[in-house]
Amino acid sequence: MFEEKTLEMQLGGRTLKASTGKFARQAAGAVMLQYGETMLLCTAARSKGPREGANFFPLTVDFVEKYYAAGKFPGGFNKREARPSTDATLTARLIDRPIRPMFPDGFNYDVHIVNTVMSYDGKNRADAMGITGSSMALAISDLPFLGPVAGVVVGMKDGEFIINPTPEELKESELDLAVAGTKEAINMVEAGAAEVSEEVMLKAIMFAHENIKKICDFQEEFVKLAGKEKLEFAKPEVDADVKAFVDANVTAELKEAVVVMGKHARQDAIDALEAAKLEVFTEEYLAAKGLEEMPAEIVAEFKNYVHDVEKELVRSAILYDKHRADGRKTTELRALWSEVDTLPLTHGSAMFTRGETQAIVAATLGTKSDEQLVDGLDEEYYKKFYLHYNFPPYSVGEAGFMRGPGRRELGHGSLAERALSYVMPTEEVFPYTVRVVSEITESNGSSSQASICGGSLALMSAGVPIREHVAGIAMGLIKEGDEYVVLTDIQGLEDHLGDMDFKVAGTKKGITALQMDIKITGIDEEIMTIALKQALDARNEILAVMNAAISEPAEMKPHVPRIHQMVIAKDKIAALIGPGGKNIKGIIETTGATVDIDDDGKVSIYSADLEALDQTITLVNGYVKDVEVGEVYSGRVVKIAKFGAFMEILPGKEGLLHVSEISKERVANVEDVLKEGDVFDVKVISTEKGKISLSKKQLG
Repeated sequence: MFEEKTLEMQLGGRTLKASTGKFARQAAGAVMLQYGETMLLCTAARSKGPREGANFFPLTVDFVEKYYAAGKFPGGFNKREARPSTDATLTARLIDRPIRPMFPDGFNYDVHIVNTVMSYDGKNRADAMGITGSSMALAISDLPFLGPVAGVVVGMKDGEFIINPTPEELKESELDLAVAGTKEAINMVEAGAAEVSEEVMLKAIMFAHENIKKICDFQEEFVKLAGKEKLEFAKPEVDADVKAFVDANVTAELKEAVVVMGKHARQDAIDALEAAKLEVFTEEYLAAKGLEEMPAEIVAEFKNYVHDVEKELVRSAILYDKHRADGRKTTELRALWSEVDTLPLTHGSAMFTRGETQAIVAATLGTKSDEQLVDGLDEEYYKKFYLHYNFPPYSVGEAGFMRGPGRRELGHGSLAERALSYVMPTEEVFPYTVRVVSEITESNGSSSQASICGGSLALMSAGVPIREHVAGIAMGLIKEGDEYVVLTDIQGLEDHLGDMDFKVAGTKKGITALQMDIKITGIDEEIMTIALKQALDARNEILAVMNAAISEPAEMKPHVPRIHQMVIAKDKIAALIGPGGKNIKGIIETTGATVDIDDDGKVSIYSADLEALDQTITLVNGYVKDVEVGEVYSGRVVKIAKFGAFMEILPGKEGLLHVSEISKERVANVEDVLKEGDVFDVKVISTEKGKISLSKKQLG
């Protein structure tokens, strides 16, 4: 009953198999992609007609993790997959970014791409598979897709590149690089790296592209087997009356408005001009057409065309006149400002400002109990460092709703977290859990990179021993035919109207994170080389400003909790915990400290009060340390007998102070010199046969 079409190729020593015609046959395009024993169902569907009034491409990409794929049950009460995990959301973004530019300008059908992980072998990741599978589903559908596009992941060990490394290989890799592109060019990059040089990063991207070309060839062969006839699409022409009026009456004044200094001043000038000209056009249009009311679609077309003209004016000024809207040179940074300890009661804080983009960033230090549990298709694990990014509406001068983090917030936070993670100390050096929160208080482009700079400053402010500062910068591109210019430190307008958003973060030694998105079908090695060089120059300039604010980790502030770590013998763990947790609960209730005990015997004690910390260490030692002959302990009398006194010298450990060892003077009656509750120092003089004998006399 099926007309299944399949095709296979070898990639990284494994078989990549594509199948269609057997699964999800009612979708516009559906491909089951198998790599090893990982299977990903990729589907594409479209609306029957264009979305009315839309001046954008309404594309939605979902990435769905099914726990059964890895033989697991979902966590939580309902035991059903609910909202996508952060990783699934980030993977959906990863797939969306290289697919979105591959549709013709003006195409505004609703398109929905769904990637469902049906089987996961723990070795072959489904993220880059999603890029390739989505491209294949679109390529064999009737949608006017300009692909194919393919995605791969590159790792590096001992200077050798690895194509599509396994999760285990990535743990030892100096590089985690996802690349997507066509046969001709690269159109998406996402990377984390252990301070890799620009030269090595570029070689890794080109290595990825060589494999991408092979996968694109594979897709073209698959389209020959199973491709459908494409939907005919041509971008609608602009209404002749609208075009004639705007060209004659708006363009000249708009050319002046787009170079007004200041984000809001510029937008106000453009909005005012558009409103005034629309009013004039409305009067002329109604009179010429004999209408009483202006058609909504003509108003929308007027505004859209003014925006198109604005875009062309801004791009032409940059490309041919080398004139940016704010007057900067193409390689010039906006004004920079760095400061630390902006917020007095946080564990660490900083403010970083670049032009009209500003981040206030706070760092908080916690215990093992503050680690973040990450549960997905791979084995669950705990994160000791995580970064959260918040983008309130007021940061761009707007009124809006404050909701939970969306895809954009998760994506920007993940990029900043990745950039900083490569300079974080190991748990052995710094046992704290660290949370960084970036509050974007102003935004005019590159707020994720401001979060990286502010995060690095805040970590040093908190006393986290990071190796050195990390700075981030966003590069842009204006390209028309063979003419192009690469822009350093793009503002929002240049991001919106430009062709590329190329974010590079790193230390003075090398790159720690990289992210590239473009709106054209791809860029070549030459453009990427220039962008990386300009980014390096800008990064070094920013690092100098950051180091002027703080150049090495500060001393921890007095109100920052301290952690003391100790290792006890495994056979002492039960004694420390006590029956039903009695002993450890007693310590915590007594001192107020937090005590974490690992199965390997590592004990972490966490307290904001240094006296409580010392008291907790003493109490823990009392349960786990053996009493040693010759050592002096502070003991408390717990019982009086005719022959002496029983004293508790450590929690749960009692010894006998014989009447003959109380004093150098003869003691006839113990009760004459001691009473229950007395506390004083005693020396251990014997532990024979497990019985502890004490002496006060020998201490003088």
